[in-house]
Amino acid sequence: MRFFSTFRGRLLLVLALLLVATLGAQYYLNLVTQAENADLREDQEAAISAGYTLGFAAMTAQEDRIADIVARPGVLDDEARRRIRDILIIDNNWRVTDSLNAEYLPEFDSNKQIVYKNLGDLKDLPPLVEGSRLGPDLAHFPNAGDSAQTGSQLTDEAHAVPIETDQGRWYVMVILRNDKAEAWWRAARPLIYTLGVLLVSSLITFWLVWRFGRPIANLSEAARQVAKGDLKVRVPDSHRKDEIGRLAARFNEMTAELEKKQDLEQQLQQAEKSAVVGRLGSAIAHEIRNPLNYINLTLDHLRSKYAPEDDQRKEKFNELTSRLKSEVARIDGQITDFLNYSRPAKANLQPIDAHRVVKDSLRIVEPEAEEKGIRISLIQNEGVPQIMGDPEFLRSVFSNLFINALHAMEQNGEGMLTVKISSADDDQYVQFEVTDTGDGIAEENIPKIFEPYFSTKETGTGLGLAIVHKVIDVHQGTIEVESKQGEGTRFVVRLPRAKDQPDRKH
Repeated sequence: MRFFSTFRGRLLLVLALLLVATLGAQYYLNLVTQAENADLREDQEAAISAGYTLGFAAMTAQEDRIADIVARPGVLDDEARRRIRDILIIDNNWRVTDSLNAEYLPEFDSNKQIVYKNLGDLKDLPPLVEGSRLGPDLAHFPNAGDSAQTGSQLTDEAHAVPIETDQGRWYVMVILRNDKAEAWWRAARPLIYTLGVLLVSSLITFWLVWRFGRPIANLSEAARQVAKGDLKVRVPDSHRKDEIGRLAARFNEMTAELEKKQDLEQQLQQAEKSAVVGRLGSAIAHEIRNPLNYINLTLDHLRSKYAPEDDQRKEKFNELTSRLKSEVARIDGQITDFLNYSRPAKANLQPIDAHRVVKDSLRIVEPEAEEKGIRISLIQNEGVPQIMGDPEFLRSVFSNLFINALHAMEQNGEGMLTVKISSADDDQYVQFEVTDTGDGIAEENIPKIFEPYFSTKETGTGLGLAIVHKVIDVHQGTIEVESKQGEGTRFVVRLPRAKDQPDRKH
């Protein structure tokens, strides 16, 4: 029984059942056709027998003709009347002495002599069936031999039987009428039945081919997708209990393992890259910061000890030293960003107020926003819960987002920075929306903005948003971006809410 639970066993079983059903249907249809042919032969034989009887009765009657006898009630049943087209009585001189057809009956000539129709002159008689039994007399029948006639009487047939009389051998010929449409139907019906059975069998076979071939096609398509690099594809036939189901399950397990392996490899590569960059960055930062500190202290010393006495020269001296100190501060800031990205992030997660973190970050950028004529709007819905986060890390996240927004709007001379805090739809996260009305981000650059060292600004390090993405990952949150050039950019940050903390209202 285990064999029939397999793919091959089911296929063989279905094909065997289909073969048996096809042969059974064909056998039944043959039996029906055979029974109908037997009934037809019985009706024909009954009609022939009735015709012979009527012909013999007409021969023995002295005055009655066949037409008179047939006209009597009860002589012929309806089926015999429908089938018998004509009954001819032929004497020993091959003349037609009586017939149902008035054209074949004897006539009187002008001399009152009876004139008979000769059998050989009747050219419109249907083919004679089994004429070989008549022996030498067959030569006198014009309808003897091959039935290669044409016309409306093609399907009719004639039967003749000899009768020995005291005047010699006479014949009774019975002509049966066969319905042409019925004859065609009888000839075509077995073919139609056979075509019907073949059609049904073909449809079932096509369905079986599709039914059993679909899992293989699904598997082939999944393999093609995997070859393209899509390891998320799964075959939907793993619930089956046969070989196809087991193969699909193994295929899905394989792709799942490959996907895990790919993720692990990417994480390992990223970890190795971060470790190398971290070690290298720490060494470089140490080597760079030492001279920077010396330069910074030297500038302070120069400004306090060697400033010119002349006011004009002193002003120029202070301007130059201030520019040097700002450049030193900028380089130190870039080194700090580099170290923040390259070092492993160890967040001190604790329940904190979402509004307070955003407010602290806004204080950093408010002077610059006021200087550039940029308005800031902070919107918070009621009932926003606390979040689990590291205050310092999150302050860095929102500061980077706010500073980027200000830089995107500085060329316009004015703009609007909108920050909205609300609970996410699933009530498991707190959502922060940061929207600006700046230049926006080119569509082809959106997938790259979180990559390290990618920046469209000439003086940018490309680490700001990379640090943002890294910190949000540490907090097990998500960040999404929507942008359209000329209209602005919208960042959506979701951070997990603090567990077992009451909702806060502001």
